Amino acid sequence: MSTLHDLHDINAWVLIAANAAVGAWCLLAHRFAVLGGRPVWGGVIVAQLTAVSQAVIGALLANRDDTVLDDMHALYGFSAIIAIGILYSYRNSPFMKGKELLLYGAGSLFIMGLGLRNLYLG
Repeated sequence: MSTLHDLHDINAWVLIAANAAVGAWCLLAHRFAVLGGRPVWGGVIVAQLTAVSQAVIGALLANRDDTVLDDMHALYGFSAIIAIGILYSYRNSPFMKGKELLLYGAGSLFIMGLGLRNLYLG
């Protein structure tokens, strides 16, 4: 097994754990304001960067001649990137005012779910 493949596997678990933790943190911070503030948003950024790094590593792996990429794997992987874009686009919507932590809590848990589903695809 290659080092890049190992990194992709390890980063998958980091993505899942980080988004699970941040998702729960955001939901708790929505309920208990003392848990909110800048640190929660720093956590969101770190968790979302794991999804971006996972997609980059996956794209590098897919570019290898000996790699056959499952279409569903690519779909779930890049859906996480799309989800990040959707979360970002809705953050300043008038109907989300005061509900940003709920948005990112649910969104991070969704990204975690995509990671879990992708990990067990095949």
